[in-house]
Amino acid sequence: MCFFSARMRIHMLLVAGVLSAHGVAGVGLVVAVASDAAVLPAAAPRTVTFVHDIKPMLEASCIACHAHGQKKGRYAVDSRELFLAGGASGAGAIPGDSAGSLVVQLVAGLDLDRLMPAKGPRWTPEQIGVLRAWIDQGAPWPEDVRLGRGVQARLEPRPVELPPASGPSANPVDRLLAPYFERRGFTPPAPVEDRVFARRVYLDTIGLLPTPEQLRAFVEDSRPDKRATLVRRLLGDHQRYAEHWLSFWNDCLRNDYQGTGYIDGGRQQITPWLYEALANNLPFDQFVTRLVNPDERTAGFTKGIVWRGVVNASQTPPLQAAQNLSQVFLGLNLKCASCHDSFVNDWTLSDAYGLASIYADEPLELVRCDVPTGVTAQRQFLFPQLGPLANSTNRAERLASLARLMTSPDNGRFTRTIVNRLWARLLGRGLVEPVDEMDDPPWHADLLDWLAVDLASHHYDLKRTLTLILTSHAYQLPAVPGEEQAAASYVFRGPVVKRLSAEQYADALSSLTGLWRERPANADIDLLAGEPTARPPLPPTRWIWTDSTAAQGAPPGTVYFRKTFHLDTLPAQALALATADNRFRLFLNGHEIGTGDDWKRLRVLDLRRRLVTGPNVLAVEATNGRSRPDDEADTTPNPAGFLFVARLTPDSRHGSANPLALGSDASWLSSSRPADGWERAEFVPEGWQPAVELGPPQTAPWNLEHALAATWSNAAQYGTIRAVHVATDPLMTALGRPNREQVNTSRPTAATTLQALELTNGQTLANWLNRAADRLLASTDDLAPASLARHLYLHGLGRPPNPDELDLARELLGQPVQREGLEDLLWALSVLPEFQLIY
Repeated sequence: MCFFSARMRIHMLLVAGVLSAHGVAGVGLVVAVASDAAVLPAAAPRTVTFVHDIKPMLEASCIACHAHGQKKGRYAVDSRELFLAGGASGAGAIPGDSAGSLVVQLVAGLDLDRLMPAKGPRWTPEQIGVLRAWIDQGAPWPEDVRLGRGVQARLEPRPVELPPASGPSANPVDRLLAPYFERRGFTPPAPVEDRVFARRVYLDTIGLLPTPEQLRAFVEDSRPDKRATLVRRLLGDHQRYAEHWLSFWNDCLRNDYQGTGYIDGGRQQITPWLYEALANNLPFDQFVTRLVNPDERTAGFTKGIVWRGVVNASQTPPLQAAQNLSQVFLGLNLKCASCHDSFVNDWTLSDAYGLASIYADEPLELVRCDVPTGVTAQRQFLFPQLGPLANSTNRAERLASLARLMTSPDNGRFTRTIVNRLWARLLGRGLVEPVDEMDDPPWHADLLDWLAVDLASHHYDLKRTLTLILTSHAYQLPAVPGEEQAAASYVFRGPVVKRLSAEQYADALSSLTGLWRERPANADIDLLAGEPTARPPLPPTRWIWTDSTAAQGAPPGTVYFRKTFHLDTLPAQALALATADNRFRLFLNGHEIGTGDDWKRLRVLDLRRRLVTGPNVLAVEATNGRSRPDDEADTTPNPAGFLFVARLTPDSRHGSANPLALGSDASWLSSSRPADGWERAEFVPEGWQPAVELGPPQTAPWNLEHALAATWSNAAQYGTIRAVHVATDPLMTALGRPNREQVNTSRPTAATTLQALELTNGQTLANWLNRAADRLLASTDDLAPASLARHLYLHGLGRPPNPDELDLARELLGQPVQREGLEDLLWALSVLPEFQLIY
């Protein structure tokens, strides 16, 4: 809109007013203008929103001449500031005074020399009334909403020449940052001390605190390359690396162990494949290819959630796939565009449906704001310049084509998005922030583009990119506070102080207390694979039944097994795995401790609570189901078997006794007939026969050797089950672990009242500290207050207590150590900023 003539009109009004005040002719002009104002349409009598009411009208009428570089009359409407400021003719709008706002006068046609919009239909009285109401209500304009079609970031890769090394570091990250620092007059300080670096890099790579022994060895190491060596060693700890990064990818890929969609089979886990991909450092292009063009193991991500009840049309599984793929791997938002043309970026409804149609089994009709349009979506990728999509009726061919376009070497957005996520994960803020808005400008475009090209040119090896960042001087700078800073004013001066994630905090509590999770989610660890750093030996075990041909087929029915073993002392750990074709119930000393109904899923069981010194009895009820479960008359033989393995690790206080290994074999007794009290320890199994061995775990049709070994490794290695493997609890939920019904590429960093309440009065933490105190009192050899305090400070904070802290700890603990005092000290340590932050 051009306000030149309107400005002249106001000038004439002012002059006329002055002349009138002095009795000079011109009063008639004022009266005429007042008459024009009187015919302005009334303001709409309702609350008006910018996104739903104003933005569509401005986009339809104004942006062609007044946005994205077009400033006719020097007036732009890209933002609220520009809209209000106006152009050559003065202020565009006055919040609270719509009648006095030029933009209202122009669209209402009060300027006889210039009607706005200059092209296209005139605004209706109703539209003018809505505009007036919005201005009278203060002209609210959400900060995160942009007007019109935004500017897309560069798509193709951009090679960047590295500046010469000018300082002590030849790391490419530091070479690229040196000119950046120089331009801003910033001299980077010295790197953090060894103790701080070690704690930071342990938590960022494998998610665990270093043990006191590991920390001491690193600090005492005199080799000049010890930091780079530590980074390589931690990234080479395949299992712990996979467990830590599993949380990150679970958030991004909406993968969880329970919740919406799992009840009725409308949602599918990808945990086994995801763990294996991380443990084996699957190249990122292959990683994404397997998710975009899924097989049975990876289909859960694009399958999405089949919501129960009435949902918006934008939440169908194909549209979920389009939204999630674009957000996670391309850093763009299609959620708004899944309902209507986006209000926050330049993507349209047809763009969202075009991508979703690739996953749909049938052609999709565009549905705008839940109203069908009658228009059929055309299958298309978001960036047609990368090449044509195979528009085949064969879904598999379409998905293979989509995967090739998504991971194309020409798709620089793909690599920029993931290296930006890694930078944000390690340093607390992305090169582009927010990380899901990759069309926003980076604070260092050369660094982003160099890392992206380097990733592609080194076979999409994410660990290489992590190594480059972790070994840079930039990563080793002292941490800075994480104040909110606008992108335009942000200056990188070092990593942002980060909070421990919910899982890191839970595992740090376990490191502090020695108390780890007893069983994974749903008492089940999925069949994880990979090559862990070290794998504890798997006790020998065999499939057993009462019939030597059961692996080929046994009649439907129930059989019973018993095994007696003796313990001189109670073990520190007693983990067991069990499965049956088709289901089992397992008892220990008369107490049921586990069940299972899927032979492909090995149940992880903790035997400790029901063990006693002296004789112990395992008893099992195993059932072979019918081939046709709905046919009660079906007696067709089908495979049957039971498999069990356990390892009981002695308490270190009782010398160097060897672990007790238990496996199902011919030493177990079996019976095909039930008897009263068969599951109890005192039952005498008269007439029971030795169980029949069917073969080792890899026996067909089960072939569970690899699954058994991998599950055993994950459950038993280091004697820990980490927080990533368990369902969330109130403490982890309060600390920011999401429910994963939506993509979560980052977690909130601001502390909340809920977190404060949960950490101070929450039952989850209280119960944990209660059990941890019992364990420490039972398992710690030196219970002198000073020794116990030093032990806890070294394990929790990586340093001994100072004299004041030691005096306070002694006072809390008492002499002899009191359980309540030990709980208080554990709580005090767990809420210290030094414990909760990565600095």
